[in-house]
Parts: sequence; C-alpha cells; structure tokens
Amino acid sequence: MRYICISLIFISSVLILSGQSTILHCGQLIDMTNELVQSEMTIVIQSDSIVSITPGYTEAGEEDKVIDLRTKTVLPGFMDMHVHIEHESSPSRYLDKFRKNKSDMALDAVKFCKRTLMAGFTTVRDLGGTGVNVSLRDAIQEGDIIGPRIFTAEKSIATTGGHADPTNGVKYELKGDPGPKEGVINSAEDAYKAFRQRYKMGADCIKITATGGVLSVAKDGQGPQFTVNEVKAVVDAANDYNFVTAAHAHGAEGMKRAVLGGIHSIEHGTKMTPEVMDLMIERGTYYVPTISAGRFVAEKAKQPGYYPAIIVPKALEIGPKIQETFSKAHKAGVKIAFGTDAGVSPHGDNALEFIYMTEGGMSNFDALKTATVNAAELMRISDDHGTIEKGKTADIIALDSNPLEDINAVMQVAFVMKSGHIYKMKK
Repeated sequence: MRYICISLIFISSVLILSGQSTILHCGQLIDMTNELVQSEMTIVIQSDSIVSITPGYTEAGEEDKVIDLRTKTVLPGFMDMHVHIEHESSPSRYLDKFRKNKSDMALDAVKFCKRTLMAGFTTVRDLGGTGVNVSLRDAIQEGDIIGPRIFTAEKSIATTGGHADPTNGVKYELKGDPGPKEGVINSAEDAYKAFRQRYKMGADCIKITATGGVLSVAKDGQGPQFTVNEVKAVVDAANDYNFVTAAHAHGAEGMKRAVLGGIHSIEHGTKMTPEVMDLMIERGTYYVPTISAGRFVAEKAKQPGYYPAIIVPKALEIGPKIQETFSKAHKAGVKIAFGTDAGVSPHGDNALEFIYMTEGGMSNFDALKTATVNAAELMRISDDHGTIEKGKTADIIALDSNPLEDINAVMQVAFVMKSGHIYKMKK
C-alpha cells in the first residue's frame, strides 16, 4: 500500500492515477444525500466511477493509490448553472468584440476554464457566447485543456434589438438584420429555427433573453421581449431534443411569460413578484439568482468608464436588488439552483455565491445543495452527479475545513477530482 501525501498543487497538468483503484481517506465526508457529516470514511474509485463508500480507513491493495484527505472535508464537485466561460468583464470588453478574434477569445478562455475547475466547480452550464464555448467543451472532453464539464447553450436566443441581439450598440452600417441563424427571432416559427440552429451548432441546452438586460448596449434593462407563444415554441422545440431551457429575465412580466411558456429556469429574476414566485412553485420552475453578478455590476457601475454610459443606470438600479429578491424567493419556497453569471463577475470567484446566499438567509447546507443536488436535478443528470454515492461519477472535492460550520470554507479548495482524475492537490 502506498500513501500519496497531499503536498503539491498541480496547475498546468492533470495527474491521472494508474493502478487498480484510487482510494480516498476522508477525515470528514458530506455526501449531500443528507446533512450528516461522516467521520473517517473511505471512497474507492475505479476509472471514473465511485465503487464503494465505507466507514474507517480501508487498507489498499499493492497496486492501489491512497489519497490522504484525513484533515479535509470532502464533498461532491460543485456545479455552476450560469457562466459565460468565453470572456471576463473588463473596461475594454465592449471594444474587444471588434478587436479580438475568436482565437484570441479561446486562448483567454483556457485560463478561465482552469480557474473555474481549480475553484472546485467540476460542472458548469455556459449560457451564451459566440460558439467558442462549444470548442472549449469539446477540448475539455478530449483532455486537451483543463476545465470543468461544460453544458453549453452556444448562442443565446434573443428578439430583434433585445438582450443578446449581437448587433446592439454598433453603427447602422453594421447592424444588418440578424435572424434565427444568428439567434434572433420575431415569431414562433423563427423560434423553432433558432433552436434547431443552436442544436446544429453543437449546443446541449438553450437560453433565451426574456427581458432586456443590464449589460447589453440598449436602453431597456427589464421590459418583456418574448411573447408567451415565442417562449413556448422554443421550449417545445427544446423538449423534442430533451434540452433544458433557461430564461434571462429581470422584469416580472417577462418572467411570467417565460414560466407560462414552460421555461425550466429563470436566471437573475431581479424584480420577481409574489405572483411569479407562486407560478414558479406551481410549475416546478427553478430560480438561478446570480447574486455575484448583481453585486459586481453595481460596484463597477460606480467606477467611471468601466461600462458604457447607457449601461450605468441599469446596473445601479438592478444590480443591488438581486440578493433581496433571492431572500424573498427562498422564503417563499421557490426551487433554487446555484449560478453566478461568472464572466460578468470574475471566473474562479464562483464560490462567493455561497456566502451571498447565506447572507440572504439560506442555511449553509441548503446553499451547498443548490450547487450539487439541485443543480443536478435542473440539468437532469442526478443519476450520475450531485451526490457522492456508489455508482456515480467521481466528481469530488475537498476543503480545508467544514463549510457547514463556516461557509467561508468553500473558498479554500484543497483537492479537485473530476471523472476520477485528480486536477488539484495541496497540503
């Protein structure tokens, strides 16, 4: 039996363990099937799967590898249901789309992917980009770059002039008339074609922009931008392919239309009303709050020149409200899944969302549940992800201390395993 001491951090390459089994000796285990903290547990992994979980520190065979996590708290890998992995906020962001090629974006995104995984997030849902996100997903799957498992929406679906119309804010000669191929619709028929184009381009989930947005170069940040029939058409098309759908929404009317149209999750939800909350509870619609993004844009809007002038009043109005809305929705019983909008806020700081959730009144365990059990349910991957159980994929992280006692522990990730491969180890 050989012990591998947790003394190194692997940043530039993945350590792939050979041998019959990988054995984790866990000082504390929170498997997320319940709130129980189990002490002195052993997890045995073969290939990419968990084959057993037993009390005590099980002895290993001659060819087995033992990972000493006896001073750590072990949990399932975290999942972030709202990121934009291609880019990251900066004062030059709006000029970069004219200055940077997709290849430049891809190179930048490699570091964002690595940063996200090293922060303990083994799975993310990327909700809109330029198509680089699809290539990133595939490169990670092939082992060419380091990053989380990505479920991507490819390009968000918008209405003409709406949030995610790619020609907002450019001069007339460049505006053109983007349509379903570019992810812009104006009818139910367009909606079907736009979805099918996303499928063709490699998406595995779908996002619509049901209201105006804070960071689009357009005046309206919250008005409804889809009809119920347009939403329903997107969702019906997505359901044919078993795709999960998400709706960016700040204003209540746009949210209501999205929920009535059958959308699976509401993102941001800033001005959510009790009526919308009740409707979401009735229909089982998830809420992905993105408190991190709200706080970030509200802070940066006070910095002269960080955002174009048309964005500043929207950011100052909408950004500070998300945490308060989260608190109300949580108390009302709306189902909540974890999401940060990372890319708007910095990649790698994703776990701050846990802290903001607990500040908003959620228990530490329930906050952790949003990024494990709930996220897996939303994405329909609960059979393989979300908890540490026999037969599930070996997405496992370890923290320096117990996050049920101090939620700030989520910021100190000591160990990351994704699909049975170790990507991070430190003392």
